[in-house]
Amino acid sequence: MAVRPVVRLPDPILKRPTAPVHAVDSAARAVAADLVDTMRASPACVGLAAPQIGVGVRAFALDVTGHRKARSCHGLVVLFNPEVLLAHGPSAGREGCMSVPDFTGEVARATTVVVRGITPDGDDRVLRADAFEARAVLHELDHLDGLLFLDRVSSHESVFRRQVYR
Repeated sequence: MAVRPVVRLPDPILKRPTAPVHAVDSAARAVAADLVDTMRASPACVGLAAPQIGVGVRAFALDVTGHRKARSCHGLVVLFNPEVLLAHGPSAGREGCMSVPDFTGEVARATTVVVRGITPDGDDRVLRADAFEARAVLHELDHLDGLLFLDRVSSHESVFRRQVYR
């Protein structure tokens, strides 16, 4: 559909909880397509949530295919109204975000997660992810609740300027 600009902090949409998707209709599928198109057009991006493209609904796209830290990999995943069914095994790891491009941070996240949501085809889907894919799922879910990785770091010493490679 369209590559949209990625919303950056301090845009207030990033701090607001999102609304549920009431029907997987053409408008919802258009948001899903825009999430995928924008994610694919963004180098090194493995996930994007609807608020990051300026849409306040509970939807995200994710694909960790080929990422060196991925163990589980479900390919391209788009979910509406995702909810965590199970999460365990917290571990700290470095995270970055398209909406906070100048910083990364150490964030403790569950290492295994089970999430349920609705696909763009309107089907229920349960996803069991671990390691990096679990971290990415939880990162995107936080966006749907108005949270950024900066809200999850333990202290300001856990935030780092992103390295720029030339």
